[in-house]
Amino acid sequence: MLYATIMAGGSGTRFWPASRQSFPKQLLALTGERTMLQATVDRLSHVCPAERVFVLTNERLVPATVEQLPELPPQQIIGEPCKRDTAPCIGFAASLIAAQDPEGIMLVTPADQVIQTSKQFQQAIDVALKLVEEDENRLVTFGIKPTYPATVFGYIERASKVGDHPISAFQVARFREKPDIKTAQAFLEAGNFYWNGGIFVWKARTILNALREFEPQMFQRIEVIAQAIGTPQFPDVFRDEFQQIKGKSIDFAVMEHYPHIFVVEAPFTWDDVGNWSSLPRLTSQDAAGNTVIGPSVLVDTSDCIVRSSPGHLVATLGLKNCIVVHTPDATLVADRADEEAVRKIVAKLEELGLHDYL
Repeated sequence: MLYATIMAGGSGTRFWPASRQSFPKQLLALTGERTMLQATVDRLSHVCPAERVFVLTNERLVPATVEQLPELPPQQIIGEPCKRDTAPCIGFAASLIAAQDPEGIMLVTPADQVIQTSKQFQQAIDVALKLVEEDENRLVTFGIKPTYPATVFGYIERASKVGDHPISAFQVARFREKPDIKTAQAFLEAGNFYWNGGIFVWKARTILNALREFEPQMFQRIEVIAQAIGTPQFPDVFRDEFQQIKGKSIDFAVMEHYPHIFVVEAPFTWDDVGNWSSLPRLTSQDAAGNTVIGPSVLVDTSDCIVRSSPGHLVATLGLKNCIVVHTPDATLVADRADEEAVRKIVAKLEELGLHDYL
């Protein structure tokens, strides 16, 4: 059977001030009425029932996550005691699934992506399932066709095509790190590279075996945690062992070393919604190229992103290519050309000890 794991522990600092440590971007409704986390669960409902969906998040986010997802059994929303990147998260989730179903197949997806075509998403998952069912040693990922030379994504280089599937699937030649702009342009022109969207399908025991081979120390900790599942000692064992794991991404831990990796060419519309400048790709703009969410009046303003709070009017005059975000206790005004600098604001708040605004 198929089980889904949603990774929902990110901090989303590039969406400050709307995204905070206690309420990060996956819990926000950035593009509609449903939050990004809720939209992820909605999408998975077409491929996996609620009783087989697990959400892994930070322990401080568990109450808010449970509140947003009343359709899920609360015990399937699990708080990690500390941030340890994706490999420990996936390994722990795989151990939960394997304990329930030794033959379980695992779908892994982040909570902070926008996929607008659920039917095509389901079709792609079906192809991935067939690949895994044909050979349980396979690890399957999804490649997003690049539309511009992005330097913020890792890339997947495809090799030969496999099988006769309704959606193309390929063996993976290798994974490539986030490139510089010249390399990204070469990837785009080559036509055989995909963005790495961080969505995976595999047998739970297969990824555990891979962690055992490539990350034995990490696997030993996960195995101790797995042995405590269902016992009164589990909370303490989970906390003690998980904290001692060295954090590492699943790409570095397994995907760059494992020999049997396949990529399904994603037919669905995908966006990782990495920062405020993602919003124009997902919502409509006015005649001057402004993306506006919430009460606002814009005069002589163009190519701006303006987001206000309910009941609060934001007025702009003579702005161009700016970001203006209002929340009840903080307001951001930034140049869109240097949006990555939003992280510098978060770092400055930490330096100044202004933790109430984090």
